[in-house]
Amino acid sequence: MRRRQVLAGVASAATIGGAGLVATGGVPTVLGGTDVEPVDPVTLPTIDAPGSEDGEVTIPATDRPTFVDFFATWCGPCEEQMPILADVRPQVSDRVQFVSVTPEDASQDGVRRTIADWWRDHDGDWLVASDVVAELTSTLNVGGYPTAVAIDDTGRIRWSDSGVHTAEELLDGIDRAL
Repeated sequence: MRRRQVLAGVASAATIGGAGLVATGGVPTVLGGTDVEPVDPVTLPTIDAPGSEDGEVTIPATDRPTFVDFFATWCGPCEEQMPILADVRPQVSDRVQFVSVTPEDASQDGVRRTIADWWRDHDGDWLVASDVVAELTSTLNVGGYPTAVAIDDTGRIRWSDSGVHTAEELLDGIDRAL
């Protein structure tokens, strides 16, 4: 009798789980599936600064993984993160699009100069963009600065974390997107 009850319970759980898969249209990540939807691409203006030029960048890139660092010039921890980013970028720049994004309004001359000067003073030497309307910031659920996000070549977020990170942590996060 007890054995039948256990088997009935297991069969019921399997049935309910299967119905859940059908209802949600996916396989849970625990079972090897992915519940991460691709991120809609966002095009942002870039800033003329060391390693960057005035223009546009689309994030995520369509042809390779993308690493995004969210920062602000008024953010103390962002200053602390910059030399670590500078160490990491050369190790991955041939495999990922590497870009930093600020919420500051680079369309204003004074703000653009402030960002470029801050970038130069903190040894930034890669693409830097402005997300003044927080379109990408919102899309990637950024809640604070600095925040690092690694997106794979299919546009799916594979790692995201706020705060200052070691080079090893950043490289591990980027590896998840490769």
